[in-house]
Amino acid sequence: MLTPDLPPASAPAAARPPVPDPAQGQADNLRAIGIMMLSMAAFTCNDAVMKAVTQTLPLYESMTLRGGIVVAIMLVIARAQGGLRLRVPRGDLLPLAVRTLADLSSTVLYLVALQHMALANLSAIMQALPLAVTLAAAVFFQERLGWRRLSAIGIGLVGVLLILRPGTGAFDIWSALVVLAMLLIVARDIVTRLFSVHVGSSTIAFYAAISVMLTGAVLATSETWRTPTAGELALLLLSAGFLSVGYLTAVASMRVGEISVVAPFRYTSLVWAIMLGLVVFGEWPDLWTWAGSALVVGAGIYTILRERKVKGMS
Repeated sequence: MLTPDLPPASAPAAARPPVPDPAQGQADNLRAIGIMMLSMAAFTCNDAVMKAVTQTLPLYESMTLRGGIVVAIMLVIARAQGGLRLRVPRGDLLPLAVRTLADLSSTVLYLVALQHMALANLSAIMQALPLAVTLAAAVFFQERLGWRRLSAIGIGLVGVLLILRPGTGAFDIWSALVVLAMLLIVARDIVTRLFSVHVGSSTIAFYAAISVMLTGAVLATSETWRTPTAGELALLLLSAGFLSVGYLTAVASMRVGEISVVAPFRYTSLVWAIMLGLVVFGEWPDLWTWAGSALVVGAGIYTILRERKVKGMS
């Protein structure tokens, strides 16, 4: 078995591997958690606005116009940060391609489902995402995952089954699209960890935004394009603002803290989805959705508490 070369004990301090700072790691995790919660609020507000505007404006036209606004916002933000660096190191090209493809594919599937599903029900299914990301992080990055958290993931998946109820009328093609979109988002988030420090979050977000815009433009050729009203345009501007915040914070949260610590805080999107669904669309989850959501969110909270205990013991 090959082992890495380690500097001798007499080596100067600069040559020795840096000792991890637990306090700094905790600070990074707390910062990443805050960023993740902001990201979930932004994405859920974007969902509500897009669901409203696509009731009257064709879906892919809405996706294209919103995408163009988001790209413009990304350019302004990048310029304020010293300019957008479109050139990506060769070693980061494959992660960028995979992440971009996963992002645009999940976006299309998600928006199609969003048109036909209650916002709270769709968000409830997506609550399995933190658990799926946590499991994927353990598989691909060897983040420690004991039997207790594996059990929590299993309980969370039972909750998802309660929400989906396969074999009943509650599980339809739109539910299946959401599940597929969720798996693509897991791939997107895992790949984000592979980028080197030489690739900025704004660069990654820009490529995601422009790919979604161009894909929308291609798909919009199958629709009858029309000029949006002033109200629809205002909604698209609002959606683009929320989405821009979501893009940047989603990338940043995955690069700052540990995935297994940060990912469970995605469940905060369910709170936003229930409130917005009730206030904006008059939607209220049924008993099965409430029960399933409770299991999923409970499993997420347990992983947080368990992670804290494991860190305290190490």
